[in-house]
Amino acid sequence: MLALSFTAFVVLCLIQHIAMADTLVYRAEGRAVVTGSDLYGFTVTEWELPATYPPFAAILFVPTTWLPITALKVCFILGNTALLALLVHLSCRLAGRATRAPFLLLAVAVGIWLEPVFQTLLFGQINLALVCLVLWDLTRPAGALGKGFALGVATGVKLTPGIFIVHLLITGRVREGLTALASFTGTVLLGALVLPSATVDFFTRRLYETGRVGLAWIVDNQSLQGLIARTLHTEHPGLAWAVPTAVTGLAGLWLGRRLTRRLGVESPWPVLVTAVTGLLVSPISWSHHWVWCVPLLVVLLARGRTALAAALTVLFLARPHWLLPHQGDLDLHFPWWQQPLGAPYPFLGLGLLGAAVWAGYGLRGYGDSGARVPRQGGRGVGSGAGEPVGDRAG
Repeated sequence: MLALSFTAFVVLCLIQHIAMADTLVYRAEGRAVVTGSDLYGFTVTEWELPATYPPFAAILFVPTTWLPITALKVCFILGNTALLALLVHLSCRLAGRATRAPFLLLAVAVGIWLEPVFQTLLFGQINLALVCLVLWDLTRPAGALGKGFALGVATGVKLTPGIFIVHLLITGRVREGLTALASFTGTVLLGALVLPSATVDFFTRRLYETGRVGLAWIVDNQSLQGLIARTLHTEHPGLAWAVPTAVTGLAGLWLGRRLTRRLGVESPWPVLVTAVTGLLVSPISWSHHWVWCVPLLVVLLARGRTALAAALTVLFLARPHWLLPHQGDLDLHFPWWQQPLGAPYPFLGLGLLGAAVWAGYGLRGYGDSGARVPRQGGRGVGSGAGEPVGDRAG
């Protein structure tokens, strides 16, 4: 199934002549570092895409200039597929289950076609790499050497993982949070050392130019701002977006803290709640940023919520927001009944936060019986009843 799935994806890319636009942006960023040109002064591809990440990310993209474009695209497709397999493994570890080879292969075969993952592969994005960095760090044993470092590096590449640093600090894991903050600071200093003018430009100007990333009201944007802008039929929702976003951000962080206290630091739910909160409050969360759907689905399966996991899998496979007419400014003219179809991920995220409120005040985030699922020595995800597994890796 994995071989057939991957082959079908490659054939589709060849037939459609997929541009992998984001990969080309990364390559242009790396070239700007090598040539010393203005990092934030260029645009590439027919869509005139600019650089939007911190200078540290551009430094990491320098190796993309060493390969021809075709070879680079092949590397990104193979690399992202391997990262999807790693993400499934890390998601099993987050859920406290051993990774079974049949489940891993099946999950990757299906996961390629989940809309956020599919779009990540098509665009040649780095979403899977960032989520793997965050999950690898957060699922390491408490007190592990340098725990928090990888999270800080992920934040240095793209600022949005920084919400997990706040999560660590407010849940009492100060050492890990400070380690992450220190490594993030190191990425900024490295960027300033290699690209001083670009670093000043980014943190004093480019960081606040949301429009530089893209139009916030188009259906591609699956954040609260996109939902509210389309619901109100306005390009600039202003306070109508800012106030609910601030409330959602504070509520999500508070829920993560409460769930950590109630369920323990090893529970997957505080991590998922924090991830969804970050996606909701970010001014722009493209649909491919929602690759956190993979850990969510794995955790639901591990907790025996098979029907819910199946329903959400269908949602992520169906990609309803792309089925609506969205050429030009049609995104701003959806009737009320199309709004849920145009914003499936924000509604899902809000639903998850609502479930977290329920869990924080009575329900348990464990198995169906209410007994906690052991993190070691339990059944692997997808294993048969009574089938023994080894201890959790790592």
